[in-house]
Amino acid sequence: MYKLVCVHCGAEYPPDAIVYNCEKCGHLLAVKYDLDEITISHEELLKRPIKLWRYKEFLPVKIEPVTLQEGGTPLYHLERLGEELGLDNLYAKHEGMNPSGSFKDRGMTLGVSMAKQLGKNIVACASTGNTSASMAVYAAKANMPAIVLLPAGHVALGKVAQALMHGAKVISIRGNFDRALEMVHELCITHGIYLLNSINPYRLEGQKTIGFEVVDQLGCVPDRLVLPVGNAGNISAVYKGLCEWRDVGYIDTLPRMTAIQAAGACPIVSAIKGHLSEIVVEQNPETVASAIRIGAPVNAEKALRAIRETGGTAESVTDAEILAMQRDLARYEGIGVEPASAASVAGIRKMAEMGLLDRDEKIVCVVTGHLLKDPETVIKQCAPPIEIDPTIEALLAVL
Repeated sequence: MYKLVCVHCGAEYPPDAIVYNCEKCGHLLAVKYDLDEITISHEELLKRPIKLWRYKEFLPVKIEPVTLQEGGTPLYHLERLGEELGLDNLYAKHEGMNPSGSFKDRGMTLGVSMAKQLGKNIVACASTGNTSASMAVYAAKANMPAIVLLPAGHVALGKVAQALMHGAKVISIRGNFDRALEMVHELCITHGIYLLNSINPYRLEGQKTIGFEVVDQLGCVPDRLVLPVGNAGNISAVYKGLCEWRDVGYIDTLPRMTAIQAAGACPIVSAIKGHLSEIVVEQNPETVASAIRIGAPVNAEKALRAIRETGGTAESVTDAEILAMQRDLARYEGIGVEPASAASVAGIRKMAEMGLLDRDEKIVCVVTGHLLKDPETVIKQCAPPIEIDPTIEALLAVL
């Protein structure tokens, strides 16, 4: 059994309540389980296929889930980059290998399943791209209409194409993501539509399974878990899930949660480095990493707690550092990711160069989306194909 609990004042709401913010204080909600009811052992879980629904006892869905076999994404040992940075145990968890190409699928299998469980038949979200793509995919699977609000001119083409192809109604607004989120929130509250941004506590329940898989694949809890941060749902979710595993006795320690943001959109980094109790909203966030181009992350309160309570930290990286790591992941490790995904490993490179990491630390960087999410940025970084006459002599001349 579970209930919804305000992360700030502790107010409680029943599981069938459709509420996104605490009605008493306005803060976000979290799903709280009666962990005494979870009696399955970790050893029994490990006998199941490594997919998201391996962990169903730690999830709130009681109906047959809307699933596309998400989860079970690969964990890669970054040997060449690790050698360059003096890190023997550097890993990347490639969430771009999910069905729609990003970690958002973990949240959407939960979100759309919960929409059905709660009797809602239309879903909506605001998005910088990946959320809309994933919601459209899972809504199509569930035969459910989907509405997407995007900030005009600020979403990678590959992501817009996914939402359109899967049948979502896509609307571009002349404003930034934060305004799009305000609008879709109001639409859902006033018209009975189910909101599937990460303000929805059930979305984060799916995303927390990243942490479960990391522990199972690595065979232990990493010393540091590093995530790119935009709206801050992922880092909050992973922390929550690992706390649950600690509380049921599966693990006895937590990783240092480490947030990496783009220098042009880094309110959480500023709060951590400035020792602030809450973020200062950035009105005009800007970065090539469109997935994390967010100045008012809705899960900031949860993220700050995750970082501080694990002895973690937050760091920012420039667009140049992000794009350099995107190229290096592809060319040194064979791992293709979108710019925002590369931010986590770029942050580790920066921290290593600053002397902030130990050589033997077990570090897992979550890379959140696939290379083909943003083909325009890829093409801008690469030389065009070489065009030659159709002769072997011409071919040999350019090799």
